[in-house]
Amino acid sequence: MIGRLQGQLLEKKAPEVLVDVNGVGYEVLVPMTTLYQLPELGGNVTLAIHFAVSENSQALYGFYDKKDRELFRTLIKVSGVGPKMALAILSGMETDQLVSCVMEDNVSALVKVPGVGKKTAERLMIELRDKLKTWQVAHAPLAEMEAASQPRSGSGEDGNDIVAEAESALVALGYKPVEASKMVAGVLRAHSVTRSEELIRLSLRSLSPA
Repeated sequence: MIGRLQGQLLEKKAPEVLVDVNGVGYEVLVPMTTLYQLPELGGNVTLAIHFAVSENSQALYGFYDKKDRELFRTLIKVSGVGPKMALAILSGMETDQLVSCVMEDNVSALVKVPGVGKKTAERLMIELRDKLKTWQVAHAPLAEMEAASQPRSGSGEDGNDIVAEAESALVALGYKPVEASKMVAGVLRAHSVTRSEELIRLSLRSLSPA
C-alpha cells in the first residue's frame, strides 16, 4: 500500500502529474485544488496518496494534505460515487467549500459536477452530513469562500497551449468537449488569463452558484 510520495515534480498534465521518486516515475491523479498548490516543474513535492485497485485497473490519487485525502475516501464510500466522480467534485470545490455545501444542503452546487444527478447529490447530502459534523472547518457561507479563493497569477504561457490544456483537463474530469469549450471561452471573454491552471480553476468556478 502506497500512502505517501515525496520526490521531484517532472510533469503536470491535469489532472495527472508525474513524480520522480529515486528514479522511479509515479503517475498520480490529483484534483485541481491540489494541482493549484504544486510547485513549478523540477520542484520537490509531497503528496498524500490513496491507492485504488479495481478489477481492471490500479491508480494513485494524490492530495496536497491528508485532510483532502480523508474527504476523498469519505466520498468514495457513498453509494454511486467512484474515484473519478470524487476527483471531479474535489476539483470544483475546496475541501471547506464542499463541507459547507453539505451543511447548507446546497444540492445545486453538486449537480453541476459531471455525472452527479439530483438523486446522487441528495444521497451525498444525506450520507455525508453526519460524517462531516466533526470536520474542523470554519463553516462560512459558500459564496464567501468562493470570493476568498481566487486563482494565483503567474508567468505567461502560449494562449493556444493553455486553452488546449484547460479543455483537455475538463474533459478528463468528465465534462463533454462542447461543455469544456464553452466554459473556457466564457472565462476568456471575462478574464485575462496567463496560465492553464488559472483557466481551469476559473472555468470550474463559473459553474459554482453565487
